Order: sequence, then C-alpha cells, then structure tokens
Amino acid sequence: MNHRLEEALNTLKTMGVRMTPQRHAILSYLLSTMGHPTADEIYKALSPRFPSMSVATVYNNLKVFIEAKLVREMTYGDQSSRFDADLSDHYHCLCEQCGKLVDFAYEPLHELEEVAGAMTGFQVKSHRVELYGVCADCAQSGSAKV
Repeated sequence: MNHRLEEALNTLKTMGVRMTPQRHAILSYLLSTMGHPTADEIYKALSPRFPSMSVATVYNNLKVFIEAKLVREMTYGDQSSRFDADLSDHYHCLCEQCGKLVDFAYEPLHELEEVAGAMTGFQVKSHRVELYGVCADCAQSGSAKV
C-alpha cells in the first residue's frame, strides 16, 4: 500500500472515522491523481465500481478529508471546487479557456508572508498563488482569446 495512503488511513482511524469501501476509494483516487478533480469528476471516475454511490457521498467524504487536513479545497468563484491532496508548498497555473489547473513547484514564498504581515498587522498563516493564462493545448488549437 502507498505510504501516503497508509498515513492518511491512520489519521482517519485516529479521528475515529470509519473506513468504508467508498471512502477508501475516494481517498485512494485523490492521493493517486496529479490532477485537481471536482467532486463530480471523482464521482464519475468511481461510479462504475460503486454504482450505488451518490455525488453527495463524495461531497460528504471530501468534507471529512478536509477536516482531517488530508485534502485542500480550492474554490474559483462560481465554478466547482477542486480538490488537491498534494499539501506541499506549490502553486498553480489556471487556463482561462479550458479550466485546466496545473501544479508548478517554486521556492515557498515565506518572505512574502512576513512582509505582508509586517505591512498589514495580520498574523499571516498561509498563502495561495495562482497564475492565469492560456495552456499550451488551447494556444496550439487556436482557440485562445486575446
């Protein structure tokens, strides 16, 4: 079994969360994907194996995983939330055409947090950096709007 999955299962067990087959499948899916799926995408990926599972089941389990700090929810206005199981310091590029969301690694911007805190008096706890543009696929297809 994957080490990350084992740790996540132990975290849930410590919290007294019962492990159902659906919950295990949702967690495994999130930990194995490099994407940032929506709840609906997770549901569609797993529904062939779990035909009685509902989208509500996926949402409810995602809430449990967020509370356990195993998954990060990323909201984008009125678009669907996306879920990221990669909790390391990393940033995102978002395609304004197709909605593709891609991770990129960069040195954590802790100095930015310190400067922001000093300038505003906030006790800064975290930050989220996203860059917006057009992905290579959309640019190549000629569908990119200028």
